[in-house]
Amino acid sequence: MDRRRLEEALFKVLMMASTVLVLASLAGVMGVVLVRGLPALDLAMITQTPKGGYYLGKEGGVLNAIAGSLCLAVGATAIALVLSLPIVFYLQRDYAGRSRLASYTRLALDVLWGIPSIVYGAFGFVIMLYMGLRASLLGGVIALTLVELPIMARAMDEVVRLVPAELKDASYALGATRIETTTRVVWRQVLPGIVTAALLAFGRGIGDAASVLFTAGYSDYLPSSLMEPVASLPLAVFFQILTPFPEVQQRAYASGAILLALVLIVSVASRLLARRFERHVVR
Repeated sequence: MDRRRLEEALFKVLMMASTVLVLASLAGVMGVVLVRGLPALDLAMITQTPKGGYYLGKEGGVLNAIAGSLCLAVGATAIALVLSLPIVFYLQRDYAGRSRLASYTRLALDVLWGIPSIVYGAFGFVIMLYMGLRASLLGGVIALTLVELPIMARAMDEVVRLVPAELKDASYALGATRIETTTRVVWRQVLPGIVTAALLAFGRGIGDAASVLFTAGYSDYLPSSLMEPVASLPLAVFFQILTPFPEVQQRAYASGAILLALVLIVSVASRLLARRFERHVVR
């Protein structure tokens, strides 16, 4: 076997091993969570809020945490989407292009992406103290927005940069303005990628615990106000797994199974929606 064939065979084996490792990791996480959590998962757990002494093994459920996580993630994703779209479209060739501002903006987004979410939680906590606010749904949404914004913006930016330049040049040749080209040509091309980026950021937000630990607080009640503390599934898992009671620890894995199911639903939905919008994409 010559050198080129040997290199090709080696890289093929490495790629297959990496793929198997990813699939095995997902199967391992799902297996542990489901095996330990399914015996404690029942209808009451997803339809009831905690009763007195729930974290000591008494009756109730984590409906408050499910509703709180959805409110936090939906609010943060909506705000991050509104902020990301103008940034992303400004960074494309027709506006900022290859200017220093565009380069610095991408660098800033990359740095923000790499900051641990616990730092965003601490930053949000300082801002809340400065503004005289306490832990609340609003504080959690703001902290989660900071976590999701760089993820969403950088993912969308890469999608926008893949739009063929010839397509935009053809639009300009027909007399369209930059705004018309962006909203009627580029938008249709990048819509599947934008949907995917938004839903992936939503999945990251709903599973993040560190950023809401100081900012959202925790409550045994359903969310009723932006200024009141709100529960979340990651923190419900955290609080239950720390108890010395085996039945409560088992409920932590059941809560983890609910969270895992929500993330899987969002991931599958992003794939289906992206595939549906792909019919507008010009290859």
